[in-house]
Amino acid sequence: MKKLTTIAFGILILAVPILLFSFVFDGAKPLSVVRTDAGLVSGVKNSSGDVISFKGVPFAAPPVNGLRWKAPQPAQHWDGVKKCDAFGPSPMQAKPVPFMVYTSEFLIPEKPISEDCLYLNVWTNARTKADKKAVFVWIYGGGFTSGGTACPIYDGEAMAKKGILFVSVNYRVGVFGFLAHPELTKESPDKASGNYGLMDQIAALKWIKRNIAAFGGDPENVTIAGQSAGSMSVNCLVASPMAKGLFNRAIAESGSLLIKNPIVGTGGLKAAEEQGAKLATKAGMNSLSEMRAMPAEEMMKKFQGRYSPITDGYVLPEPVADLFAEGKQNHVPVIIGWNADEFGGGTKNKEDFKKQADKDYGADASEFLKYFPAETDEQALRSQVELSRDMVFALSGYKWAGIQSDIAGSPVYVYNFARKVPATGDMVKYGAFHTGEVCYVMDNLKFLNNRPFEPADHELAKLMSAYWVNFVKTGNPNGKGLPEWPKYNTDQNLVKVFDEKSATEKLPGKGGLDFLLSKVGK
Repeated sequence: MKKLTTIAFGILILAVPILLFSFVFDGAKPLSVVRTDAGLVSGVKNSSGDVISFKGVPFAAPPVNGLRWKAPQPAQHWDGVKKCDAFGPSPMQAKPVPFMVYTSEFLIPEKPISEDCLYLNVWTNARTKADKKAVFVWIYGGGFTSGGTACPIYDGEAMAKKGILFVSVNYRVGVFGFLAHPELTKESPDKASGNYGLMDQIAALKWIKRNIAAFGGDPENVTIAGQSAGSMSVNCLVASPMAKGLFNRAIAESGSLLIKNPIVGTGGLKAAEEQGAKLATKAGMNSLSEMRAMPAEEMMKKFQGRYSPITDGYVLPEPVADLFAEGKQNHVPVIIGWNADEFGGGTKNKEDFKKQADKDYGADASEFLKYFPAETDEQALRSQVELSRDMVFALSGYKWAGIQSDIAGSPVYVYNFARKVPATGDMVKYGAFHTGEVCYVMDNLKFLNNRPFEPADHELAKLMSAYWVNFVKTGNPNGKGLPEWPKYNTDQNLVKVFDEKSATEKLPGKGGLDFLLSKVGK
């Protein structure tokens, strides 16, 4: 009798596939099989059995061959259950090689790396579809030329354990993600080219809108978050009309495109098309079909250049700064911040730094040196660290915070990450380095090898991740048992400084930011 009952149950499943979803839940365990609009996917439980990850879920068709440099197309349907137990390939880019402070934990795996890269990952501890967990969508950095979701520090398990649904998404980078060309624009139904990486991000958000409820997530409670180029991507998505209605909140860690960036080039469609045409001519390519047939490795060698989002007239109909100035951006609550030692160091001694100040600021050089002093060589070196931090990352975030603070109903919370990440040997000099906050935000210190973390670091990770989780859930980082993090406004300029001992303080370095904003921020 028991055998017959089992057989009958199996026949029922096969005969009525639409009922399958109701059987994949166990009241005591998170779901393990989910139906997406392209097919069924299975995930993998963590060691404690309270979180399941679905890695390598296709959200669009492979952008290869004829789909190279085209808007992402719908994922191809599959039969049966797709085992999603490993990350999909990282986007096409150079082989990852550790450099400076960036050890393997911050880098993608050596393989697989492929143009076939449009996959996302989900970590969930939802038990039923009715759980409606708030959704956190992570967009990685890498200067728009590298990066991927498989970096160890981006693991989503710890955040899922805190009661939110964590999603990380791949997007095309470099020449494959941001090449513009007159012929590409001509063939496009939108008469635009160049922002394929941003279109990938938007396609992933649309996939989330359609599918995330099946994983126990709430498609009406989505927060986009990113760091560095990921933060700049978040800024673009907040600006873009194409992303309207796809998210409810935004977190921008280190960077926006509200100010011209000396590292990440931005510009208009025409200039980007000209660059693309010149590269194609230099490579001996006379048609798009030839360009699409070129092997990916050869393409990277022959089409070397600076690639990043552009004002294409479609995804970004106007420059990001103009969209914000005109109030056309998506109005959502935002967390914005940057790190104390974001970017590089300096090589100039005090005399050379002062000469550079005279050259750059003329009659205003003395005022500049008030904020970036150079009375000693050591002081000049520190000023160069702070100047590069401000020009590349902090200034654009400061401008965004100022704009955001004046918008009713769209609060902004500003932070500075000042914790000098514990290190040994030569690594000590990097301090509160660019990307250093990510492991704290995601409570992922365990992925950083050979770091002499102290109890204060684990407390800081607990604190920061709690603020982030609260914001993802409610749009407000504050919650029971947490020190208050006040909304930012331009009258009080109060920010949360995260350090060995965190506190609410007046914005550090505000004078220098105001000076620089008056010179380059218009």
